[in-house]
Amino acid sequence: MNTIAEQKSELRRQVRALKRSFTAEQLAAKSADAVQHLLALPQFQAAKTVMLYYSLPDEVGTHTLVAEVAKEKRVILPTVVGDDIIPVEFKPDTTMHEGDFHILEPEAERYDGNYDLIVIPGMAFDAQGHRLGRGKGYYDRFLAQHAETPKVGICFDFQLMPEVPADTFDKPVDCVVTNTKA
Repeated sequence: MNTIAEQKSELRRQVRALKRSFTAEQLAAKSADAVQHLLALPQFQAAKTVMLYYSLPDEVGTHTLVAEVAKEKRVILPTVVGDDIIPVEFKPDTTMHEGDFHILEPEAERYDGNYDLIVIPGMAFDAQGHRLGRGKGYYDRFLAQHAETPKVGICFDFQLMPEVPADTFDKPVDCVVTNTKA
C-alpha cells in the first residue's frame, strides 16, 4: 500500500495531466462559471472581508474577481514569506509584484484582522472537504489559525475527486465550488 504522501503525489500528477488536456480558452470558460457559482453563494454575498487568491494560469482564474470584489468588500490576498502565508489587503490601486512560485502578490501591509470567508484553491477536493494542495502546507498552517472561519474550496469540476488522501494536519474546507457545482 502506498503511503499518503505517495498517494498525494500521484493524484497531483493525475490532476496536472487533466489540466493539460484543456486549452487555455476552455479553462477560462470553466473559470468564469466557477466564479459565478462562488459569487452566488450566500456566505460569499454576506461576507464583508474575504480572503481570495491571485490565481496561477492552471487555477480557477481570479484576477478579475479580485479587482471587482475589492470595489465592494475588503479583499485579503495571501503572500508567501518563508514557510508562512502572510495576509495582506488588496485595494484597486495596490501594486502587484511577482512573489515566490511566480504568483503575483500585493505590496501592502500585513492584515491582522478577521475574515468572514476564506476562498482556497486546490489541486483536488472531495465531497468531505478534503483538499490536496501543491504540497508545501502553506494553507494548512494558515487555516489552522482560522479554524472558525468558513472556508470554500474552488476548482474545476474535473478536480473534484471521490476521495482525496488526507493527513491529520490537512485542514478541510466547508464546501467546494466548481464550474458545474455551487
